[in-house]
Amino acid sequence: MKYELERENGKVTFTISYDAKEWEGAIEKAYQKNKNKYTHEGFRKGHVPRKILEQAYGEGIFYEDAINGLLSDAYPVVLEENKDVEPVASPDAELVEIKNGMKAKLFVTVKPDFELGQYKGFTLKKVEYPVKAKDVNAEIERAREKSARLVEVTDRASELGDILNIDYSGSIGGVKFDGGTAEKQNLELGSKTFIPGFEEQLVGMKKGDQKDITVKFPEDYGAQNLAGKDAVFAIKVNEISKKELPALDDEFAKDISEFDTFAEYKKDVKKALVEKNNKKADEDMENALIDKIAESTQIEIPTPMIEEEVDQMIKQFEYRLMYQGMKLDDYLKYTGIKTEDIRKDYKDIAIKNIKVRLIMDKIVEVEKIEATEDEVAAKVSEMAVKAGKPADTYKNDLQAKQMDYVKNEIVMNKLLNFLKKESKYE
Repeated sequence: MKYELERENGKVTFTISYDAKEWEGAIEKAYQKNKNKYTHEGFRKGHVPRKILEQAYGEGIFYEDAINGLLSDAYPVVLEENKDVEPVASPDAELVEIKNGMKAKLFVTVKPDFELGQYKGFTLKKVEYPVKAKDVNAEIERAREKSARLVEVTDRASELGDILNIDYSGSIGGVKFDGGTAEKQNLELGSKTFIPGFEEQLVGMKKGDQKDITVKFPEDYGAQNLAGKDAVFAIKVNEISKKELPALDDEFAKDISEFDTFAEYKKDVKKALVEKNNKKADEDMENALIDKIAESTQIEIPTPMIEEEVDQMIKQFEYRLMYQGMKLDDYLKYTGIKTEDIRKDYKDIAIKNIKVRLIMDKIVEVEKIEATEDEVAAKVSEMAVKAGKPADTYKNDLQAKQMDYVKNEIVMNKLLNFLKKESKYE
């Protein structure tokens, strides 16, 4: 194999050539890989000679696999020999010629070259999120709600705030629709969990009551086949319950925390909120600084790089849907959204993400920020403690990619601290 390299405008082209012997070997390898797929009169499946198959299906029957095999083997080799070439997307290939061998081109999109803009000396607004008494009380009330027990109601009709266990069946024009039927569904009246007007019409019903209610789906409802339409729901109330909230006393504190008194528990709630708000304020100031840095730098980002970033974002979206028990195809069907709409929505975010990564990497390079051995060892020890393992055992269990992640996390934290020290917050 021989190759030539050309660089131009964020793209590297490898022109790769193979002599006749190498090309013949690749075709034979492709034949051996695929021969079990073919049958021919007079031969057992998988035993048809290559010449017979080439006569029957054409001389180039195995060319595509042969070319792909050669280029797949060549790509890591040329990258290893040219370490300054940093691909940012999968390469495109183009066949040049097949004559006494084979010649093809690999077009590799690489990191764009750019000049760093300003990344020091900014003056930014300091962000603070003070914790107020009402915030502490609201947090305690949420914990109280979680600790509430349900008590069945049998001596009155339902009221706002009650939990109803219901069966319901929805229909539009007398025809039931997908997702409109359920049994033994718990619903808190006033929670606004269901479409507007649904919960309000259940107020005043008693255990065992049945009735039909009419509601209108919002015009912007996610499922287009239901949006803006009137629906009738047949309702049956199986049970009515109300929440019984625990008293805010020392016993409550003991039940839900490590503290013996309510005063200690409340103090800890405030401490946790302060830490949470301080972290949010710090993140917001970091994001504002990063935005300023990004605004000062111009980068022409290659289209393949953007498309690959969007691909990754859609995969992450798919994973989130899977955790909710839904497939992407089902989501698209129910919402009426098209894949190209999602790609379009993600494009600007993808461009910003790429730009920030490129700028951060460049600053790390210019400022020579790195993770020292002692810093890596300290981080691994910290992770080992959390995992309940000895540091040496934990370190030995880490794969190369995981160790790279640890180093990258250290570098990024050092970078952010460096950038914040180089700017002012007023």
